Amino acid sequence: MLALRLTRTAHLAVHLRRLLVALASAGTGFLLLCALGHALSHPDAPGASALRLAWCAAPLAAAVYLAVAVARTDPGTRPRSGLSAIGLGPGRLMAVSATTTALSAALGSVAALLAFLYLRGSLTGRPPSDRVAADALAVGQSLPAPAVLTLLVLVPALASAAVAHTLRPRDPRPTTATAPRGYGRFGAYGWGKARETFGAYGRFGARVAVTAGSRAAADAAGSRAAGAARQGAGGALQTQASASHPSPSADGTTQTLDAAPPAPADTPQTPDTAPDTPTEPTPRPHNTTALPWGIAVLTAGLTVETYTGNATGAPTPGTAPSAGVLIGWALTALGLALAGPGLTHLCGRLLQAARPGALRLLAGRVLMEESHRIGRPLGVVAAVAAAAYVTATVYDGDGPAFGPLGTLGAVLVAGCTVATLLTAAVEARHARADTTGALLRLGAPPATLRAAAAVRAAALLALFGPLVLVVAVLAALPLDS
Repeated sequence: MLALRLTRTAHLAVHLRRLLVALASAGTGFLLLCALGHALSHPDAPGASALRLAWCAAPLAAAVYLAVAVARTDPGTRPRSGLSAIGLGPGRLMAVSATTTALSAALGSVAALLAFLYLRGSLTGRPPSDRVAADALAVGQSLPAPAVLTLLVLVPALASAAVAHTLRPRDPRPTTATAPRGYGRFGAYGWGKARETFGAYGRFGARVAVTAGSRAAADAAGSRAAGAARQGAGGALQTQASASHPSPSADGTTQTLDAAPPAPADTPQTPDTAPDTPTEPTPRPHNTTALPWGIAVLTAGLTVETYTGNATGAPTPGTAPSAGVLIGWALTALGLALAGPGLTHLCGRLLQAARPGALRLLAGRVLMEESHRIGRPLGVVAAVAAAAYVTATVYDGDGPAFGPLGTLGAVLVAGCTVATLLTAAVEARHARADTTGALLRLGAPPATLRAAAAVRAAALLALFGPLVLVVAVLAALPLDS
């Protein structure tokens, strides 16, 4: 009930984003039902039906990815102070967000079922005249209810599970006095320093305060060590003095006290109270640490595509590419998604190179700060653009492999990835709203902020544009031969 109330009282932009999730779920569910219809119409060709079902994984992944992005930007399920007192802690808000996502996706699945039944003539009694559509819709055959229910529940279940995994409550990171450095992935030495927030480097007196604090801590530690040494030396001298002078006993005789041997000079003395050393949180892994993994996966995907294309040749019009090409494209898309944050961070650093001005410095720092939010959607959009170039090169003048269903799948994947990128941009804009407000209060003109946004867009286009072209040409080369 709480999820329904939050859904009903949300803003118009939130409703539009949830409507996009419902449309993506409807299109994906319709493609899954068409794959089931093809399997029922062609029982003698299970391989072709399985390949159609495997190609539905691309729109399914795009729909789930869009659902996660929409759930992250939902203001109704964002943790706020004071909600835990009324039973709305992070775990409850995560459950509400997962339930809202499941409701939106379930609405799309119901719409897909109604559209499928309408097109096959189960609701109107008029069968379709197109033979290709009749084969995909299994006209004249009864639909197995368990299979239909399984396919329709697939999108809501995966979307809600992905949202619950992404928004799950996380324990605070352990704090350590010193962060050890070691060899990381692919020989990278250490994780580097902790990630700074936007504007932390240029804040007046930040570095001076850190240096003065470090020196004061070092001086205090040295004073404590010298005091401990003097205290230990004084105690040893006092013990030796008391040992050399006998003390009288109660009966008038003298006794010699056994003095404890002095501690060796190399034995560290442990003070009673440890010094108050400030603890720093464990630094987050840098965005560039996943860049080598992304390049490796991208190279593996292009290798699989080249090997499969040379073995099977270019696909004939009207047929789908082989399963090897599908695996290669999946690895290529995964590699670009992994390399996206690192490339975005690198783009921000390049913008600040060679004595930057205020505009380039602002644009570069924003890109570095937002690389973990918009980098991965940018990589996915780059992968989709490369796949579109490959499709246009291989099937020039002949149309897509699956006809209308292939066009629907391509529109779904492209639309979901672009919508995910726009949603991530909205999330990043909301995250830096305080910084933008502070700049405006300090007197920064709005035209400068708009110019910085244009510089960021141009820099990303200049970096990802040639990359998409190179990946697309390498992927289309074995299929076009």
